Amino acid sequence: MASFKTLLVTRPLPGVLSVSLNRPEVRNAFNETVIDELAQVFTIDVKDPSVRAVVLRGEGPVFCAGGDLNWMKQAVDFSFEENLKDTRTLAKMFALLNECPKPVIGVVHGAAIGGGVGLVSICDIVLATQDTQFSLSEVRLGIVPACIGPFVVAKIGASHARGLFVSAERFTAQKALQIGLIHEVVADAPALEEAVKRVLGNVTQCGPNAMAVAKKLVLDLSWPERREEISDCLDYVAKTLAEVRISSEGQEGVRAFLEKRKPSWLSNQGGNG
Repeated sequence: MASFKTLLVTRPLPGVLSVSLNRPEVRNAFNETVIDELAQVFTIDVKDPSVRAVVLRGEGPVFCAGGDLNWMKQAVDFSFEENLKDTRTLAKMFALLNECPKPVIGVVHGAAIGGGVGLVSICDIVLATQDTQFSLSEVRLGIVPACIGPFVVAKIGASHARGLFVSAERFTAQKALQIGLIHEVVADAPALEEAVKRVLGNVTQCGPNAMAVAKKLVLDLSWPERREEISDCLDYVAKTLAEVRISSEGQEGVRAFLEKRKPSWLSNQGGNG
C-alpha cells in the first residue's frame, strides 16, 4: 500500500479501507496535496476487489477545518485561469469521492468546516459525536461553497442549503442530524467507534455488486442531470432489478437465503466480510 504525506491509509479489518486525513497540526485542512492524495486513493485503492467499505475520518481533535490558510493565500494571487484550474481539480475530487462504488462511512468529530462539510456530504453513512460543530463558513471570507455545493445541496436540500450558505451559521450535530447531513449522533469517541463497528458489521454482510448498484441507483434518481438522462424512470428501475436478479451475485444471494446458508461473498472470507 502506498504511503502518503497527508493521509493515513490502513486496512484495520478484512474488507475495510480506512482513510484518515492526517494533518492534525492544521486541523486536517485541505491543500493541493490532500486533494491529489484523496483522488489517488479513490481512483486506485478503493478499486481493490477485497475492499468492501471505506471509512473516512480525521486524525487529531478535528475532522476537517476546511481550506488550508497557506493554500488559500496562494489563490489570492492566482489569475482567473489559475483559479479555474485549481477549483476544477477540487470539484472533480469531490465528484470522484461521491461516485465511489463502495459504501463510504464518515466518522466525524470535533468540527467539519467548509470543505469538511463537503466531505461529510459525499459519505453514504455519517456518524458524529454530539459535540461536533459544523459550518459552511465561506461567505465570511467573501467566497462561496461552490465546489462542494452540488453535494451539500443533494444531501440537505435547497432550503437548508440556502440558509446555511448565506449565513455561515455554526451548527450542532443535532441540527446536522435534523437536516440530513449526518445519520447518527453518539455521545463520545468510544461510542463513535462502537457505532462504526456496528455499521461495518452491516455493510460487509451485503453483496458487493448489489451495494454498488444500489448506490448508483440513488445517484441516478436524485441528481437532476442524471435524472434527466433517464427517459422512462419505471423502465429504468425495472431493468436495473432484472439485471441484478440474473447476475451471478443476485442468483447466489437468493439461493443462499433459500438454502439457509451464507452467500459466497461471506463464506469465501470466513464470514468477516
